Amino acid sequence: MRKLFTLILLAAAVSFAQQPAAEPASKAKIFTRAEFDTLLSTPGSVLLIDVRRPTEIAINGGFPVYLNIQAADLEKHLAEIPKGIPIVTVSNHAHRAGIAADLLESKGFKIAGAIGAQVYESEGGKLIKYEIPKPVAGDKK
Repeated sequence: MRKLFTLILLAAAVSFAQQPAAEPASKAKIFTRAEFDTLLSTPGSVLLIDVRRPTEIAINGGFPVYLNIQAADLEKHLAEIPKGIPIVTVSNHAHRAGIAADLLESKGFKIAGAIGAQVYESEGGKLIKYEIPKPVAGDKK
């Protein structure tokens, strides 16, 4: 019985290993920390569009200068995005950033690539952490 169980596990592992690789989620180049730092070493050479929610940026950290347009709202704000400068999209792990980059490229924007802020930080990059403002007593906003 044990031998049969081992053979079944082995067959399942071989079958799984032969599955084709999944399609990449995006066509955009995903930058490493070093590549991104090199790109940012020339100020004004790229526009960063962070597609995360403001609370994600506050909690996880972000880059010093960026345009924040949440991924779900990107198509509504295309007219506000300059087309003459390469764009790097940002999300936590580059998944949403890659999808956003593909969308922007399909609309005629020049895309340099995408980056995950948390991946950047895990590779030794420094992010700016923003403090979430505490509600003021009596503020009904």
